[in-house]
Amino acid sequence: MAMTVRLPEELDSQFAVLAARRHTSKHALIIEAASRFLREEITAEEAVTTALGVADRYAELLKKLEDA
Repeated sequence: MAMTVRLPEELDSQFAVLAARRHTSKHALIIEAASRFLREEITAEEAVTTALGVADRYAELLKKLEDA
């Protein structure tokens, strides 16, 4: 899917420097950055869901430890 992305000048410059250093395109870097962001966001979501499940499952034990 085609999309136009308007970046602030400083961010565009930073992408240009990194692209030159890596011998790749800004387009490739933006695809990589977006993919990483989505992976990390899903991982954080899963961690929160897991933590809430653990807190719910062990609420009684956590309360006992809190009172100790």
